[in-house]
Amino acid sequence: MATQQRTIVFLLEQATGAGAVAAKPMFGEYGIYVDGKMIGSVCDDQLFVKPTVSGRAHAEPVSDAPPYPGAKPQMLIAADRWDDAEWLGELLRVTAAELPTPKPRKPNRGT
Repeated sequence: MATQQRTIVFLLEQATGAGAVAAKPMFGEYGIYVDGKMIGSVCDDQLFVKPTVSGRAHAEPVSDAPPYPGAKPQMLIAADRWDDAEWLGELLRVTAAELPTPKPRKPNRGT
């Protein structure tokens, strides 16, 4: 079951307090980015956030689950918690703050 577009639209609206939030299609699902950092994913209409110390402290109680078979477990954020835009924005913001800045991509030199 693929994630519905309305799920992505709702999450992006709710997370506006986190910074520059974006969802990018990835393998039929979506990666969630805050200020250019991938902080999680949405798979099968479920929000998964990379575990960080601050993020886990903010989200407790929270359970972990893999977003897809073979993936590392991430924090599974229950859909009923998405309604609190301030809480969700803060979760995404503190998670992004602890994750490293992505390395710039090298230009692709044709062979």
